[in-house]
Amino acid sequence: MHNGSQHTAPPSHGEATLVVDGGARITACSPAAGALLGRTPAELYGRPVQDLLLPPGTPWPPPADDTARTGADAILRHRDGFSVPVRLRIRPLHGPDGTLALVHLAPTAAARHREQEQALLAALFGQTRIGLLVLDTELRLVRANLPPQPDPAGPGAGLDSVLLPADAAGIRARTAAVVATGEPFNDWVRPVRLRRDPADERILSLSAMPMRDPAGRIVGALLSFADVTAQHAAQRRIDVIDEAARGIGRSLDVTRCAEELVAALVPAVADLASVDLTEVVLRGEEPGEFLIDAPLRRAAVASADGTWPEEVHPPGATIRVRARESDYLRSGLVRIVDMDELRVTVSGQTDRERLLLPGRASSFLVLPLQARGLVLGALGLWRTADRPAFDADDATLVGEIGSRASLSIDNARRYTREHHLVQNLQESLLPRPLLDVGAAQTAGTYVPAGTSAQISGVWFDAIPLSSARVAFVVGDARGNGLDATATMGRLRTAVRTLADLDLPPEELLTHLDDLALHLRADGLPQPGAAPAGGPTCLYAVYDPSDGTCTVASAGHRPPVVATPAGPAAPLALRPGPPLGAGSAPFEPVSVDVPPGTLLALFTDGLLERAGADEEKAVRMLGDALRDAAQPSAPVAGLGREVLTRILTHPPGSDLALLLARVRNLPEGSVLSREFPVDPAAVADARSTAAAQLTTWGLDDLVFTTELIVSELVTNAIRYAGGPIVLRLIRDERLICEVSDPSQTQPRLRRARPTDEGGRGLFLIAQLTSRWGSRYTPGGKVIWTEQEITPAEDPPPA
Repeated sequence: MHNGSQHTAPPSHGEATLVVDGGARITACSPAAGALLGRTPAELYGRPVQDLLLPPGTPWPPPADDTARTGADAILRHRDGFSVPVRLRIRPLHGPDGTLALVHLAPTAAARHREQEQALLAALFGQTRIGLLVLDTELRLVRANLPPQPDPAGPGAGLDSVLLPADAAGIRARTAAVVATGEPFNDWVRPVRLRRDPADERILSLSAMPMRDPAGRIVGALLSFADVTAQHAAQRRIDVIDEAARGIGRSLDVTRCAEELVAALVPAVADLASVDLTEVVLRGEEPGEFLIDAPLRRAAVASADGTWPEEVHPPGATIRVRARESDYLRSGLVRIVDMDELRVTVSGQTDRERLLLPGRASSFLVLPLQARGLVLGALGLWRTADRPAFDADDATLVGEIGSRASLSIDNARRYTREHHLVQNLQESLLPRPLLDVGAAQTAGTYVPAGTSAQISGVWFDAIPLSSARVAFVVGDARGNGLDATATMGRLRTAVRTLADLDLPPEELLTHLDDLALHLRADGLPQPGAAPAGGPTCLYAVYDPSDGTCTVASAGHRPPVVATPAGPAAPLALRPGPPLGAGSAPFEPVSVDVPPGTLLALFTDGLLERAGADEEKAVRMLGDALRDAAQPSAPVAGLGREVLTRILTHPPGSDLALLLARVRNLPEGSVLSREFPVDPAAVADARSTAAAQLTTWGLDDLVFTTELIVSELVTNAIRYAGGPIVLRLIRDERLICEVSDPSQTQPRLRRARPTDEGGRGLFLIAQLTSRWGSRYTPGGKVIWTEQEITPAEDPPPA
């Protein structure tokens, strides 16, 4: 009993064949037909086909049009009662017994799968976006979906019939390995040239897989390829832009930015490249309107082969552009120039030929470099005949990179201007580098950092004091840039002001520490908040009359001392806290310094640049001072000599170095005499001073000096008590000192006509070039200075 609506035979992939006569009876069948229906061939012979169809009464044969085109779907009855869906194809035959029909049976699922495969193959071989080559084991062409070739590439041809032989060789070797090993390869990207268009190089992505027969034997290979030229070019542009973004703008030097630009474009985009920048941009100045004949300088060049053509302007050359080029640079538009037309245009114009025409160039692209609408310069790119000419895509790519480079160059220009401003301000705030007074000969050296961000406000100073003494100062405002420079200016001015008060080093640093605290409290730029701590300062006072040097430090390294007959070593000094800490006091150290000793006061930048640990760097400085501290060597050149020996690394920060060679006053240049508190001592003091000035050959100063001594000694006897000490010093000036035990400072006032006194200090101020007073541990000293003219030098002994 038929039960096909409830039971369907398990799917079968076997295909069978029947031969049916004119009476629709089966006259022959393949063994697969019995297997498909669960019957033996003997059971099928002579049986009407309609007996095998479901539902009963299904007509035979199906309509001829359908069976001829795609076949007809039918349901056959299995011996076990199952229904077997099949696809029928009926082809008429003419046999001896009349009309016969060949019936091909295939399970419906298998038939549909085969039809899908055939449709897929038709679709694949009908399209040309993905190329397909079917090759046999000898790599001969069996089938392809390529368009017609200039040279026929039919079955049996090799890869050489599709590709140029040079390009086909590599692909043939790779595909032969697939046939030999069965291992496929995928997405192998390589440039090739097709035989139909050899001049057009294309980038292909190739894949290959083995083809096997039902037994698993390799019978050939399927080689597929896709044209990825456009994608490759787009990716290449992205890669060039990314590489340029990483390479351009890393430096804040204008010339270095130009070098980064040409390095990013050669050889990636061009074979030759140049960057010409205006002189004002190279100087860091603000560019104005670009005028005809404005000078440009060739800031950077690059060549793919490393050789810059001799016939064009070299790096560093100055270029002046004409009206046409000036108008174009102001336009800001990238332009591709026809080289043949350009050669005709500039023929015979040597300057323009040297600017625009490398001998081996075949294509030229030029881009004005602009920022904020102002002309910075121009970028020129050339290609040789080995590469295709520039096109619109190249122009877009270069325009994008050039705009990025223009901003980097403008930023570097702004930074150059700021760096020059900070450096010039820093140097303008420093004293003159050389000082030669009776007590010492000094030479200061300032070496700026490579960038304004590294300028930290270091300074040095040598300050003449009263009584032929001299102060040596070195400091570091810490921080960076303009704030540090401004703070340095405040601190240096404060040191000079406090030095005029003749304060001892430790007391001067205490007042300077208070100033640093006030700067911080007032919210002014104060490097005390800098990571390295507050400002530092070292203050030393040398007295040539007794050869002593008193030093105090606020967080600064002690000086290195090189004596004429001994080793060079740091002074045994314990630095106090940096300025602005407001904590521990500053402890001074007094040492005897032999004449000819070389003192080196320096900032931390010197040790940082020495590239060694601190102790080793200090030893290097000591060795350099010892070798350089020859008495006959002028101090002016020692600073550079010392730095040349020590500095082995690029600048990490700016530095200051102050060298001072001290000397004592000549023998007999000082007279010191003590007097009792007695009005009669005034006359004795006058006569003592007059006699000494006569000995020194300063007779012209005797009268004024007697008046000065008389007034000072009288005031000391009247207001201070004793003992009273008179000291005369002959240096570049005549110095007169009177010391007493009182710490009450004198006050200059203008006496009224009716006053009997009060005119003494006013008289002294009129008779001297400078006067003042200073505290001492035992009281105070009032001093005066008078100029000595060359005619008043003492006669030779």
